[in-house]
Amino acid sequence: MNASLKITKIGNSAGVVLPKELLAKLRVGVGDTLYVSETPEGIRITAANPDFAAKMALAEQIMREDRDILNVLAK
Repeated sequence: MNASLKITKIGNSAGVVLPKELLAKLRVGVGDTLYVSETPEGIRITAANPDFAAKMALAEQIMREDRDILNVLAK
């Protein structure tokens, strides 16, 4: 999907209106939070919190490495 978004004035700030098709692709609606991050390819807008994803990846790594210990503790 390629779309151009026009920047409009909202009070003392500026904003863009996201088309309903884009909101559907992101699976978000009014009141939800979007996260913006800079990547080598440009700016990325996502509904998933990148900090949470990084923490989950670290937790999965620890659980893989310490599987035996966690099994013993779970008994």
